[in-house]
Amino acid sequence: MKDQLSKYKVVEEYPVHWGDMDSANHVNNLVYLRWGESCRLSYFEKIGIDTSFKSAQAGPILGWQDCKYIFPMMHPDTAIVGVRTIEKQKDRLILECAIFSKKHQRIAAISKQSIIPYDYIALKKVDLPKEWIEGIEKL
Repeated sequence: MKDQLSKYKVVEEYPVHWGDMDSANHVNNLVYLRWGESCRLSYFEKIGIDTSFKSAQAGPILGWQDCKYIFPMMHPDTAIVGVRTIEKQKDRLILECAIFSKKHQRIAAISKQSIIPYDYIALKKVDLPKEWIEGIEKL
């Protein structure tokens, strides 16, 4: 698991709460996406993306996401979540988010997201800002 985690530029841990489980007695699918979202926001902060949605600069907007559920997590456990950029396009970033079970030392889910630079004042998407690319490269 450590080898796999070393690929990710931002890694965070989240406790699995009893209330995260559904009637099948495993973590609800939405919770994995929430963990990914929280870690993704930390990634944005580390690379210098403004997430206030109030500035004249571009902010991120989620274009799509998918998630492959590999191993069912249950309470008690800790989710170890890693995020990295896997592709830069003219008008978007493709991120990968991996979620690992600390208790079982294995991957539990993997998700990809398309992040679109969006001008929240003009209400339109824009090209990938050079500052975002520089932030990714610095990290």
